[in-house]
Amino acid sequence: MSNGTICILMPGDMGHGVSLALREHGYETITALDSRSDRTRGLAEAGKLTDVGTLDAAVKAADMVLSILPPTFAPDLATDVAAAMGRTGATPVYVDCNAISPGTAVKIGDTITEAGAAFIDCGIVGLAPNKSEDTRFYVSGKDTAPMQALDGKGFKVMSLGDTPGQASALKMAYAGLTKGSWTLWTAVLLTAERNGLLEPLIDELEHSQGPTLERMRSMVPFLPADSGRWVGEMEEIAKTFREADVSGSFHDGAAWMFALLTETPFADETRETLDRSRTLEDSVRAYGAALDKRTSQK
Repeated sequence: MSNGTICILMPGDMGHGVSLALREHGYETITALDSRSDRTRGLAEAGKLTDVGTLDAAVKAADMVLSILPPTFAPDLATDVAAAMGRTGATPVYVDCNAISPGTAVKIGDTITEAGAAFIDCGIVGLAPNKSEDTRFYVSGKDTAPMQALDGKGFKVMSLGDTPGQASALKMAYAGLTKGSWTLWTAVLLTAERNGLLEPLIDELEHSQGPTLERMRSMVPFLPADSGRWVGEMEEIAKTFREADVSGSFHDGAAWMFALLTETPFADETRETLDRSRTLEDSVRAYGAALDKRTSQK
């Protein structure tokens, strides 16, 4: 017997992993794949999500909607779901799980509550639940009980209180460190490469910063695959910092770096098709070539 029906919009790397976890704990998971890409359809199938076709059908069938998609699209999806609520009269709990600023989360919450549904702000930290046993869903809002009921169902759910935006703020601070560090590493290496000093710098890092260099090797070559969706996340982090009266310039630079990586040949890769044999040195040289091309077009 199903514990309830949860709609996941949209089943990307994280969303399909969440579906697998919920399925294992007795929940029905659905999605709406009208006009979605072949990759999204493949991930939905891998996540055992039932495609109900339209957004109206999904909203009408769901007890809860989890919005999990690139942050740039989060406000528009909330608007579309609110419109579907108006058309169908159904008002499932809406949980925004995206990497957005507290201000954006509050605006999305207003859109949903004006449609008559409950809103929960959520920030996800960690890998997808099918890849980790330590995924954390931080939540905040007036009533987070529907999400807290999912604690232990493949991931942890941790409440940060009754103020919408708090969960998003924690996610932004966390990602400001992790993804911000990855772009800083890339910027440092790229600057060295453009000064003809990539190999001497790597030699020095090997000597004095070995653990950091190993982390660079494990991350920097593979950032382009996710760079397109992370541009918007960096913009939301910069917005979060400014909302707190802290400089957002660090993450303006991070957004710039991810935008550059979208212009490399590796940006067409997905997490399923990454070329794991690519070296750090070869990757940075390719990033330099993309920058050369960009500057030559000015």
